[in-house]
Amino acid sequence: MRDYYEILGIGREAAPDEIKKAYRKKALRNHPDRNPGDKKAEARFKEAAEAYEVLSDPQKRARYDRFGHDGVRSGPGGGPAFTDVNDIFSAFGDIFAGAAGGSIFDGIFAGGTRGRRERGQRGEALRMRLPLTLEEIADGTSKKLRVPRFVGCQACSGSGAEGGPDALSRCSTCNGSGEERQVRNTAFGQIVNVMPCRQCRGEGQTIKDTCRECEGLGRVREESTLTVQIPPGVEEGITISLRGEGNAGMRGGRTGDLRIEVSEVKHEHFGRQGSDLIYDLNLSFPDAALGAEVEVPTLNGTTKVNIKPGTQSGKELRFRGRGLQELGSNRRGDQIVRVRVWTPRDLSEDDRILLEKLKTSASVSPPSREERARDKSFFERVKDVFT
Repeated sequence: MRDYYEILGIGREAAPDEIKKAYRKKALRNHPDRNPGDKKAEARFKEAAEAYEVLSDPQKRARYDRFGHDGVRSGPGGGPAFTDVNDIFSAFGDIFAGAAGGSIFDGIFAGGTRGRRERGQRGEALRMRLPLTLEEIADGTSKKLRVPRFVGCQACSGSGAEGGPDALSRCSTCNGSGEERQVRNTAFGQIVNVMPCRQCRGEGQTIKDTCRECEGLGRVREESTLTVQIPPGVEEGITISLRGEGNAGMRGGRTGDLRIEVSEVKHEHFGRQGSDLIYDLNLSFPDAALGAEVEVPTLNGTTKVNIKPGTQSGKELRFRGRGLQELGSNRRGDQIVRVRVWTPRDLSEDDRILLEKLKTSASVSPPSREERARDKSFFERVKDVFT
Protein backbone atom coordinates (compact mmCIF):
# COMPACT_ATOMS: atom_id res chain seq x y z
CA MET A 1 0.00 0.00 0.00
CA ARG A 2 1.42 3.38 -1.03
CA ASP A 3 2.37 6.07 1.46
CA TYR A 4 -0.46 8.58 1.92
CA TYR A 5 1.89 11.57 1.72
CA GLU A 6 3.32 10.23 -1.53
CA ILE A 7 -0.20 9.77 -2.95
CA LEU A 8 -1.04 13.45 -2.39
CA GLY A 9 2.45 14.63 -3.36
CA ILE A 10 3.14 16.49 -0.10
CA GLY A 11 5.75 16.43 2.65
CA ARG A 12 5.19 14.93 6.08
CA GLU A 13 5.15 18.41 7.64
CA ALA A 14 2.37 19.67 5.34
CA ALA A 15 -0.18 22.01 6.94
CA PRO A 16 -3.93 21.18 6.80
CA ASP A 17 -4.52 23.75 4.03
CA GLU A 18 -1.77 22.16 1.92
CA ILE A 19 -3.31 18.71 2.41
CA LYS A 20 -6.74 19.95 1.38
CA LYS A 21 -5.37 21.78 -1.68
CA ALA A 22 -3.35 18.74 -2.78
CA TYR A 23 -6.34 16.42 -2.44
CA ARG A 24 -8.62 18.77 -4.39
CA LYS A 25 -6.07 18.97 -7.21
CA LYS A 26 -5.71 15.16 -7.37
CA ALA A 27 -9.47 14.62 -7.26
CA LEU A 28 -10.11 17.08 -10.09
CA ARG A 29 -7.41 15.54 -12.26
CA ASN A 30 -8.56 11.94 -11.78
CA HIS A 31 -12.33 12.32 -11.55
CA PRO A 32 -14.08 9.49 -13.48
CA ASP A 33 -16.26 11.92 -15.43
CA ARG A 34 -13.14 13.64 -16.72
CA ASN A 35 -11.56 10.24 -17.51
CA PRO A 36 -14.43 8.07 -18.75
CA GLY A 37 -13.62 4.39 -18.83
CA ASP A 38 -10.18 4.90 -17.26
CA LYS A 39 -10.10 2.44 -14.34
CA LYS A 40 -6.63 3.60 -13.32
CA ALA A 41 -7.83 7.20 -12.95
CA GLU A 42 -10.80 6.04 -10.88
CA ALA A 43 -8.45 4.01 -8.66
CA ARG A 44 -6.22 7.08 -8.17
CA PHE A 45 -9.33 9.12 -7.35
CA LYS A 46 -10.34 6.69 -4.60
CA GLU A 47 -6.74 6.39 -3.40
CA ALA A 48 -6.48 10.17 -2.97
CA ALA A 49 -9.77 10.23 -1.04
CA GLU A 50 -8.49 7.52 1.30
CA ALA A 51 -5.25 9.42 1.90
CA TYR A 52 -7.11 12.67 2.62
CA GLU A 53 -9.56 10.91 4.96
CA VAL A 54 -6.62 9.97 7.21
CA LEU A 55 -4.28 12.97 6.86
CA SER A 56 -7.04 15.57 7.36
CA ASP A 57 -7.89 14.10 10.79
CA PRO A 58 -5.23 15.13 13.38
CA GLN A 59 -5.66 11.98 15.49
CA LYS A 60 -5.70 9.57 12.56
CA ARG A 61 -2.71 11.38 11.08
CA ALA A 62 -0.79 11.04 14.35
CA ARG A 63 -1.50 7.29 14.47
CA TYR A 64 -0.51 6.94 10.81
CA ASP A 65 2.75 8.85 11.36
CA ARG A 66 3.58 6.56 14.28
CA PHE A 67 2.35 3.15 13.13
CA GLY A 68 1.83 3.49 9.35
CA HIS A 69 -1.18 1.85 7.72
CA ASP A 70 -1.61 -0.56 10.65
CA GLY A 71 -2.39 2.42 12.90
CA VAL A 72 -5.48 3.44 10.92
CA ARG A 73 -6.94 0.08 9.97
CA SER A 74 -10.63 0.03 10.85
CA GLY A 75 -11.15 -3.70 10.48
CA PRO A 76 -10.71 -6.54 8.01
CA GLY A 77 -9.53 -5.33 4.65
CA GLY A 78 -7.47 -2.41 5.85
CA GLY A 79 -8.08 1.27 6.40
CA PRO A 80 -10.74 3.60 5.05
CA ALA A 81 -11.85 2.59 1.57
CA PHE A 82 -14.47 3.79 -0.89
CA THR A 83 -16.22 1.33 -3.16
CA ASP A 84 -18.45 3.94 -4.82
CA VAL A 85 -17.37 7.27 -6.26
CA ASN A 86 -20.55 8.79 -4.86
CA ASP A 87 -19.36 7.83 -1.37
CA ILE A 88 -16.47 10.22 -1.88
CA PHE A 89 -18.82 13.07 -2.80
CA SER A 90 -20.82 12.28 0.33
CA ALA A 91 -17.77 12.30 2.60
CA PHE A 92 -15.90 15.27 1.10
CA GLY A 93 -18.59 17.36 -0.55
CA ASP A 94 -17.64 20.35 1.62
CA ILE A 95 -14.23 20.53 -0.05
CA PHE A 96 -15.76 20.97 -3.49
CA ALA A 97 -18.75 23.12 -2.51
CA GLY A 98 -19.45 26.04 -4.82
CA ALA A 99 -21.33 29.28 -4.25
CA ALA A 100 -24.70 27.65 -4.79
CA GLY A 101 -24.00 24.97 -2.22
CA GLY A 102 -23.52 22.18 -4.75
CA SER A 103 -20.41 20.41 -5.87
CA ILE A 104 -18.08 22.05 -8.37
CA PHE A 105 -18.23 18.74 -10.22
CA ASP A 106 -21.88 19.51 -10.97
CA GLY A 107 -20.81 22.32 -13.25
CA ILE A 108 -17.79 20.60 -14.77
CA PHE A 109 -19.16 17.12 -15.34
CA ALA A 110 -22.96 17.50 -15.55
CA GLY A 111 -24.40 15.35 -18.29
CA GLY A 112 -21.40 13.01 -18.19
CA THR A 113 -21.21 9.43 -17.00
CA ARG A 114 -23.06 10.20 -13.75
CA GLY A 115 -26.19 10.91 -15.77
CA ARG A 116 -29.19 12.81 -14.53
CA ARG A 117 -29.10 14.49 -11.15
CA GLU A 118 -30.79 12.65 -8.36
CA ARG A 119 -33.95 14.20 -7.07
CA GLY A 120 -33.96 16.34 -3.95
CA GLN A 121 -31.14 17.45 -1.72
CA ARG A 122 -29.08 14.94 0.20
CA GLY A 123 -29.57 15.04 3.96
CA GLU A 124 -26.88 16.42 6.22
CA ALA A 125 -24.47 14.18 8.08
CA LEU A 126 -24.86 14.28 11.87
CA ARG A 127 -22.14 14.07 14.50
CA MET A 128 -22.40 12.82 18.07
CA ARG A 129 -19.93 12.23 20.88
CA LEU A 130 -20.32 8.93 22.71
CA PRO A 131 -18.71 8.63 26.18
CA LEU A 132 -17.44 5.11 26.94
CA THR A 133 -15.87 3.63 30.06
CA LEU A 134 -12.73 1.48 29.88
CA GLU A 135 -14.85 -1.51 30.89
CA GLU A 136 -17.08 -0.94 27.85
CA ILE A 137 -14.07 -0.41 25.59
CA ALA A 138 -12.36 -3.58 26.84
CA ASP A 139 -14.93 -6.05 25.51
CA GLY A 140 -17.12 -3.91 23.24
CA THR A 141 -20.68 -2.94 24.02
CA SER A 142 -24.09 -2.13 22.59
CA LYS A 143 -25.40 1.40 23.16
CA LYS A 144 -28.83 2.92 22.58
CA LEU A 145 -28.68 6.47 21.28
CA ARG A 146 -31.41 9.09 21.15
CA VAL A 147 -30.83 11.06 17.97
CA PRO A 148 -32.78 14.25 17.10
CA ARG A 149 -32.90 14.28 13.29
CA PHE A 150 -35.03 14.82 10.21
CA VAL A 151 -36.89 11.78 8.88
CA GLY A 152 -38.93 11.36 5.71
CA CYS A 153 -42.43 12.79 5.91
CA GLN A 154 -44.93 9.93 5.95
CA ALA A 155 -47.83 12.10 4.79
CA CYS A 156 -46.23 12.75 1.38
CA SER A 157 -43.78 9.81 1.32
CA GLY A 158 -40.91 12.30 1.36
CA SER A 159 -41.93 13.94 -1.92
CA GLY A 160 -42.95 17.31 -0.46
CA ALA A 161 -46.14 17.26 -2.53
CA GLU A 162 -49.67 17.08 -1.19
CA GLY A 163 -50.90 13.73 -2.44
CA GLY A 164 -47.49 12.09 -2.51
CA PRO A 165 -45.12 11.28 -5.42
CA ASP A 166 -47.99 10.83 -7.87
CA ALA A 167 -48.78 14.54 -7.50
CA LEU A 168 -45.36 15.60 -8.84
CA SER A 169 -45.17 17.05 -12.35
CA ARG A 170 -42.35 16.86 -14.86
CA CYS A 171 -40.60 20.21 -15.13
CA SER A 172 -41.60 21.92 -18.38
CA THR A 173 -38.43 24.00 -18.52
CA CYS A 174 -35.90 21.13 -18.53
CA ASN A 175 -38.30 18.35 -19.55
CA GLY A 176 -37.37 16.40 -16.44
CA SER A 177 -33.59 16.39 -16.97
CA GLY A 178 -32.90 18.81 -14.12
CA GLU A 179 -30.41 20.69 -16.33
CA GLU A 180 -30.29 23.73 -18.55
CA ARG A 181 -27.67 24.01 -21.27
CA GLN A 182 -26.36 27.18 -22.77
CA VAL A 183 -24.30 26.93 -25.98
CA ARG A 184 -21.91 29.72 -26.96
CA ASN A 185 -19.97 29.92 -30.20
CA THR A 186 -16.43 31.19 -29.79
CA ALA A 187 -13.32 31.36 -31.91
CA PHE A 188 -12.23 28.10 -30.30
CA GLY A 189 -15.50 26.30 -31.03
CA GLN A 190 -18.67 25.73 -29.09
CA ILE A 191 -18.70 26.00 -25.29
CA VAL A 192 -21.56 24.21 -23.54
CA ASN A 193 -22.41 25.49 -20.08
CA VAL A 194 -24.55 23.08 -18.05
CA MET A 195 -26.31 24.35 -14.93
CA PRO A 196 -29.14 23.24 -12.64
CA CYS A 197 -32.58 24.08 -13.95
CA ARG A 198 -33.77 27.35 -12.43
CA GLN A 199 -37.40 26.24 -12.42
CA CYS A 200 -37.05 22.92 -10.55
CA ARG A 201 -33.63 23.53 -8.95
CA GLY A 202 -32.18 20.52 -10.71
CA GLU A 203 -34.77 18.03 -9.48
CA GLY A 204 -36.57 17.52 -12.81
CA GLN A 205 -39.98 17.69 -11.13
CA THR A 206 -42.16 20.45 -9.72
CA ILE A 207 -44.69 20.61 -6.92
CA LYS A 208 -48.07 22.23 -7.47
CA ASP A 209 -49.46 21.88 -3.94
CA THR A 210 -46.97 21.50 -1.10
CA CYS A 211 -47.52 18.99 1.69
CA ARG A 212 -49.13 20.66 4.69
CA GLU A 213 -47.38 18.30 7.13
CA CYS A 214 -43.80 19.14 6.10
CA GLU A 215 -44.45 22.40 4.19
CA GLY A 216 -42.97 20.95 1.02
CA LEU A 217 -39.62 19.87 2.52
CA GLY A 218 -40.37 16.15 2.40
CA ARG A 219 -39.04 15.66 5.91
CA VAL A 220 -40.01 16.36 9.50
CA ARG A 221 -38.02 16.52 12.74
CA GLU A 222 -38.32 13.81 15.38
CA GLU A 223 -36.19 11.99 17.95
CA SER A 224 -35.15 8.47 16.98
CA THR A 225 -33.67 5.68 19.08
CA LEU A 226 -30.81 3.78 17.46
CA THR A 227 -28.74 0.85 18.68
CA VAL A 228 -25.04 0.93 17.79
CA GLN A 229 -22.54 -1.90 18.31
CA ILE A 230 -19.18 -0.69 19.63
CA PRO A 231 -16.28 -3.03 18.81
CA PRO A 232 -13.66 -3.80 21.48
CA GLY A 233 -10.55 -1.62 21.60
CA VAL A 234 -11.85 1.71 20.31
CA GLU A 235 -10.10 4.80 21.59
CA GLU A 236 -10.58 8.52 22.03
CA GLY A 237 -11.32 10.27 18.75
CA ILE A 238 -12.20 7.22 16.65
CA THR A 239 -15.28 7.85 14.50
CA ILE A 240 -17.88 5.16 13.79
CA SER A 241 -19.99 5.94 10.72
CA LEU A 242 -23.55 4.67 10.37
CA ARG A 243 -24.58 4.87 6.73
CA GLY A 244 -27.99 6.44 6.14
CA GLU A 245 -28.71 7.25 9.81
CA GLY A 246 -28.29 11.03 9.55
CA ASN A 247 -30.83 13.58 8.38
CA ALA A 248 -33.28 12.53 5.67
CA GLY A 249 -32.83 14.42 2.41
CA MET A 250 -35.28 17.07 1.30
CA ARG A 251 -37.96 16.01 -1.20
CA GLY A 252 -36.69 12.49 -1.68
CA GLY A 253 -32.96 13.17 -1.47
CA ARG A 254 -30.66 10.52 -0.03
CA THR A 255 -30.25 10.31 3.74
CA GLY A 256 -26.98 11.50 5.25
CA ASP A 257 -24.79 9.52 7.63
CA LEU A 258 -24.43 9.55 11.40
CA ARG A 259 -20.83 9.84 12.61
CA ILE A 260 -20.24 8.85 16.22
CA GLU A 261 -17.01 10.07 17.82
CA VAL A 262 -15.76 8.01 20.75
CA SER A 263 -14.91 9.81 23.99
CA GLU A 264 -13.18 7.96 26.85
CA VAL A 265 -14.49 8.53 30.37
CA LYS A 266 -11.65 9.11 32.84
CA HIS A 267 -11.19 5.98 34.94
CA GLU A 268 -10.91 5.97 38.72
CA HIS A 269 -7.78 3.80 38.73
CA PHE A 270 -6.31 3.37 35.27
CA GLY A 271 -4.59 5.35 32.59
CA ARG A 272 -4.18 4.00 29.07
CA GLN A 273 -1.32 3.57 26.59
CA GLY A 274 -2.71 1.97 23.45
CA SER A 275 -4.08 -1.38 24.60
CA ASP A 276 -2.11 -1.36 27.88
CA LEU A 277 -3.62 -0.24 31.19
CA ILE A 278 -1.46 1.73 33.62
CA TYR A 279 -1.97 1.64 37.38
CA ASP A 280 0.17 3.67 39.83
CA LEU A 281 0.68 1.78 43.10
CA ASN A 282 1.57 4.02 46.05
CA LEU A 283 3.75 1.93 48.36
CA SER A 284 5.05 2.80 51.81
CA PHE A 285 8.79 2.76 52.42
CA PRO A 286 8.60 -0.19 54.86
CA ASP A 287 6.63 -2.26 52.34
CA ALA A 288 9.08 -1.40 49.56
CA ALA A 289 12.06 -2.23 51.76
CA LEU A 290 10.72 -5.36 53.49
CA GLY A 291 8.44 -6.68 50.75
CA ALA A 292 4.69 -7.11 51.00
CA GLU A 293 1.60 -8.61 49.44
CA VAL A 294 -0.74 -5.89 48.22
CA GLU A 295 -4.07 -5.86 46.41
CA VAL A 296 -4.44 -3.90 43.16
CA PRO A 297 -7.57 -3.29 41.03
CA THR A 298 -8.15 -4.84 37.62
CA LEU A 299 -10.93 -4.23 35.12
CA ASN A 300 -12.69 -7.32 36.45
CA GLY A 301 -12.07 -6.96 40.18
CA THR A 302 -8.80 -7.15 42.11
CA THR A 303 -5.67 -9.26 42.21
CA LYS A 304 -2.83 -9.74 44.71
CA VAL A 305 0.72 -8.66 43.90
CA ASN A 306 3.88 -9.79 45.70
CA ILE A 307 6.29 -6.91 46.23
CA LYS A 308 9.86 -8.16 46.59
CA PRO A 309 12.08 -6.72 49.33
CA GLY A 310 14.11 -3.77 48.09
CA THR A 311 11.69 -2.80 45.32
CA GLN A 312 12.62 0.62 43.97
CA SER A 313 10.27 3.47 43.09
CA GLY A 314 9.58 3.39 39.35
CA LYS A 315 9.64 -0.40 39.12
CA GLU A 316 7.06 -1.71 36.62
CA LEU A 317 5.22 -5.00 37.09
CA ARG A 318 3.50 -6.37 33.97
CA PHE A 319 0.46 -8.65 33.92
CA ARG A 320 0.12 -10.20 30.48
CA GLY A 321 -3.28 -10.12 28.83
CA ARG A 322 -4.96 -8.06 31.57
CA GLY A 323 -5.32 -4.94 29.40
CA LEU A 324 -7.68 -3.96 26.57
CA GLN A 325 -8.45 -5.93 23.45
CA GLU A 326 -6.84 -4.37 20.38
CA LEU A 327 -9.19 -2.91 17.79
CA GLY A 328 -9.73 -5.41 14.97
CA SER A 329 -7.68 -8.11 16.71
CA ASN A 330 -8.08 -10.85 19.31
CA ARG A 331 -4.88 -9.79 21.07
CA ARG A 332 -5.14 -8.12 24.47
CA GLY A 333 -2.73 -5.65 25.97
CA ASP A 334 -1.18 -5.83 29.44
CA GLN A 335 -1.83 -4.23 32.79
CA ILE A 336 1.26 -2.41 34.02
CA VAL A 337 1.63 -1.63 37.74
CA ARG A 338 4.05 1.24 38.34
CA VAL A 339 5.48 1.34 41.87
CA ARG A 340 5.59 4.77 43.51
CA VAL A 341 7.26 4.74 46.94
CA TRP A 342 5.23 7.09 49.10
CA THR A 343 7.01 9.73 51.17
CA PRO A 344 4.93 10.66 54.26
CA ARG A 345 4.19 14.35 54.81
CA ASP A 346 2.88 14.45 58.39
CA LEU A 347 4.98 12.58 60.94
CA SER A 348 4.25 12.01 64.61
CA GLU A 349 7.01 12.62 67.13
CA ASP A 350 7.53 8.86 67.57
CA ASP A 351 7.77 8.40 63.81
CA ARG A 352 10.30 11.18 63.58
CA ILE A 353 12.48 9.62 66.31
CA LEU A 354 12.42 6.24 64.53
CA LEU A 355 13.38 7.79 61.21
CA GLU A 356 16.18 9.81 62.81
CA LYS A 357 17.64 6.57 64.17
CA LEU A 358 17.18 4.86 60.81
CA LYS A 359 18.80 7.78 59.02
CA THR A 360 22.18 6.97 60.56
CA SER A 361 22.12 3.39 59.23
CA ALA A 362 24.35 2.86 56.20
CA SER A 363 22.00 0.22 54.81
CA VAL A 364 19.17 2.71 54.17
CA SER A 365 21.28 5.37 52.50
CA PRO A 366 21.31 5.38 48.68
CA PRO A 367 24.64 4.42 47.10
CA SER A 368 26.97 7.27 46.25
CA ARG A 369 27.83 8.16 42.67
CA GLU A 370 31.23 6.49 43.06
CA GLU A 371 29.59 3.30 44.38
CA ARG A 372 27.12 3.23 41.50
CA ALA A 373 29.92 3.77 39.00
CA ARG A 374 31.96 1.00 40.66
CA ASP A 375 29.03 -1.44 40.51
CA LYS A 376 28.40 -0.56 36.88
CA SER A 377 32.05 -1.11 36.05
CA PHE A 378 31.97 -4.50 37.78
CA PHE A 379 28.93 -5.68 35.80
CA GLU A 380 30.50 -4.44 32.57
CA ARG A 381 33.55 -6.58 33.28
CA VAL A 382 31.66 -9.76 34.11
CA LYS A 383 28.69 -9.50 31.72
CA ASP A 384 30.37 -11.88 29.25
CA VAL A 385 30.21 -14.60 31.88
CA PHE A 386 26.41 -14.48 31.85
CA THR A 387 25.88 -14.16 28.09
